Amino acid sequence: MSTAFFTHTECRLHDMGQGHPECPQRLDAITDHLRGTGLDLALDFHDAPEATADQLERAHSTHYVTELRDTMQQVVLAGAPRALDPDTVVCPGTWQAALRAAGAAVAATDRVLAGQAQNAFCAVRPPGHHATRDQTMGFCFFNNVAVAARHALDVHGLARVAIIDFDVHHGNGTEDIVAGDERILMCSFFQHPLYPYSGAVPKGTNMVNVPVAPYTRGPEVRETIEAMWMPALQAFRPQMVFISAGFDAHREDELGQMGLVEADYEWITRRLMQVADEHAQGRIVSCLEGGYALSALARSVAAHVRVLAGV
Repeated sequence: MSTAFFTHTECRLHDMGQGHPECPQRLDAITDHLRGTGLDLALDFHDAPEATADQLERAHSTHYVTELRDTMQQVVLAGAPRALDPDTVVCPGTWQAALRAAGAAVAATDRVLAGQAQNAFCAVRPPGHHATRDQTMGFCFFNNVAVAARHALDVHGLARVAIIDFDVHHGNGTEDIVAGDERILMCSFFQHPLYPYSGAVPKGTNMVNVPVAPYTRGPEVRETIEAMWMPALQAFRPQMVFISAGFDAHREDELGQMGLVEADYEWITRRLMQVADEHAQGRIVSCLEGGYALSALARSVAAHVRVLAGV
């Protein structure tokens, strides 16, 4: 069965300004590398649909979705960008990009649960894991993975799903949304201390937060995953696995100070696939989060996707 690959040209419309690390060229680097290596031939490409308000409001408040929509409509009319916080800027193309990013995660979930794909990767932006229930933050507007996980639970009727976050930054937004929802187990590691300076004390019993020190390398991360994530995942027995796939823990990425390389992302992906094969009929939906050194990002995504596709 194929690996579905969801993306959309409108995800490139979001632009936070010259020199901003979360740039449209991130998606270009990924797709160019996949084509250049021939890995694209192993993937089933799909255009991401727009997420609906109902889908977004499974993870975000109605007030937040409405207020963000109104703000972005004002930006479109003004034709000029606006900063929502020190890190997060909206431009006239942001609303469409954000809808496509969340919509990709939902559509990938539908496709995998329908048995039309074994797993899926969503090459989308803006990322999502810092977006809380009621607040934009850290380059993020809608929490793509949380929207998809709640879709699997509330629409498809699954009883248990796991969210795995291996971005270098703590997924505080995802934790804010899912903490206390015992249908969801969230496992993550993240550099600490580092933006957003949270996660050391979990907000719920359904969280496995693993802060790691700067300059931690792959062998230590692998040991941590085996010791901390795997017992919890085996006990939880998720029926589907969602991945917040940030690649900024790579040693070449300047937004963190960790030391992972492509082989580490390959190992993590294989380990998560083993969990999914054992408990979830192999069902995985992975969504791009961070990763800002373009070459390292492209190589790391390729390593991740190659394992998902079994090639």
